[in-house]
Amino acid sequence: MSPRYLLLLGFVVLAVAIGVSACKDPRKGYAPEQPIAFSHQLHAGTHEIPCGYCHVAAGEGPQASVPSLNICMNCHSSVATGRPEVQKLTQHWREGRPVEWIQVHDLPDHVLFSHQPHLARGIDCSECHGQVNRMDVVEVVAPMTMGWCVNCHRQPEYNAPVDCFTCHY
Repeated sequence: MSPRYLLLLGFVVLAVAIGVSACKDPRKGYAPEQPIAFSHQLHAGTHEIPCGYCHVAAGEGPQASVPSLNICMNCHSSVATGRPEVQKLTQHWREGRPVEWIQVHDLPDHVLFSHQPHLARGIDCSECHGQVNRMDVVEVVAPMTMGWCVNCHRQPEYNAPVDCFTCHY
């Protein structure tokens, strides 16, 4: 083999290796700045508010849902009303404008996922979302790739009958 061919082959192998490693967990650490600063550490950690109090739809269907402003205002109509971020929240509520939160955990459109069966089996939110109760800003900690999900389903305690159509349309 010529040195040029070996060099070219080396670059191709390196490029593939970099590409594969980048595809393993492309969103890890993704933590977008939200339009209103919200600390899960304060709410879920310090105040021990359960995930399901705010993310009510998680146990009922496919999406955990972004909490409605009504849920926020259950407390914030009288708690921490002088704080600037709570004032922003209150302004949205008074004007009937939803807060345009930036989605952190996002699966591809072709993936059909439901939180409900996972919660019904007793899987804690932290298994996939990490220790959100310790995060000021929520970030992606798990790759949430097909391989990652399949590996979990291979574990005896999480072994549920699945086929391709369980997760894909």
